[in-house]
Amino acid sequence: MTDHGKKKIAPIVITIVMILYYALYFGILVVSLPTIGKIALGVIPLLLAIASIYVCVQRMREIDGGEEDDLGDY
Repeated sequence: MTDHGKKKIAPIVITIVMILYYALYFGILVVSLPTIGKIALGVIPLLLAIASIYVCVQRMREIDGGEEDDLGDY
């Protein structure tokens, strides 16, 4: 595995863990709620999951572009 491949593992694992957490949160919290409550409470975890995926993809592009230290802009 290349050095770039090793640096991609952590963001991917963290993204998967966060998406599983959001799914578990949604599954446990809204089991007994009516449909409108499920929709209202389901939007927040869905948006957070989408944001997590977007940030992960952005980080993959940074790693591929040679910016291996994400604090390089500061």
